[in-house]
Amino acid sequence: MSDFTHHFWSVYVAGITVAGILACLLLLWITARKKVNAAVDNTTGHVWDEDLTELNNPLSRWWAGLFVITLVFGAGYLIAYPGLGAFSGKLGWTEVGEYQKEVEAANRELEPLYARFASAKVEDIAADPQARAIGERLFLNNCAQCHGSDARGSKGFPNLADGDWLHGGAPENILETITKGRIGTMPPMAAAVGSPEDVKNLAHYVLSLSGSPHDSLRASLGKSHFTACAACHGPAGKGNPLVGAPNLTDDVWLHGWGGAAIVAMINNGKTNQMPAQEGKLSPAQINVLAAYVWGLSNQPAAAAK
Repeated sequence: MSDFTHHFWSVYVAGITVAGILACLLLLWITARKKVNAAVDNTTGHVWDEDLTELNNPLSRWWAGLFVITLVFGAGYLIAYPGLGAFSGKLGWTEVGEYQKEVEAANRELEPLYARFASAKVEDIAADPQARAIGERLFLNNCAQCHGSDARGSKGFPNLADGDWLHGGAPENILETITKGRIGTMPPMAAAVGSPEDVKNLAHYVLSLSGSPHDSLRASLGKSHFTACAACHGPAGKGNPLVGAPNLTDDVWLHGWGGAAIVAMINNGKTNQMPAQEGKLSPAQINVLAAYVWGLSNQPAAAAK
């Protein structure tokens, strides 16, 4: 698709557009100058169904007038609005600007609805049935594309309903994640671990941490190589929420389970991104959304409020 971002295509589109308008003007001019054949019967000689004869009459003035008005309107539109390639139009209209205006208008209309949730605690909001219903709609519109409509995620997208959190599941952590977004990076570690056999042994040791099926001999050989991972995952493999390093002892696998998946992770690394929502949602909306997400894994606590 990068081939279609070249400046040539802007000129190409603008040229076709202008040529189309000029061609229509030329056609109108030619037909206006053409003389009507003054034959006796004023026909073209074409006959259909034995008696349906084509006459040779000039265009009606109202039709020609509408044609001219259409051409003038088209030319005026292209001057005022984007349409001639990269030319942005004299009015400065853009799709992004129109979208932002609509969002701002919608936020002004919804502001009274969110006003009582703006400064409330996440735990209190999660106990409010109306707030949970609003939070669910916000989640479906903004988060379900990745985490699923049931918030249980899929491969590469965290389950938000299981109590397992990369960056912490406290209300303040969830608020920060939604507001600022997250970038999680696992660098390729094969060079630091050693040979391909060392990587396989390390993978079996990682499996052993969560009690998953593994080769105990390989796991014992791979334990010493875990020092390359301990800086992020901790000496015991329990993870570190400060850097988003997952707990390797809980048998929850974000990017796939099994020795092959772990070997691929060690060899290739992985980068995941959770986009920031602060420019898309208002602070009050983020507060309600965070309360809904927090309540997914704290339902008894939310219901007890």
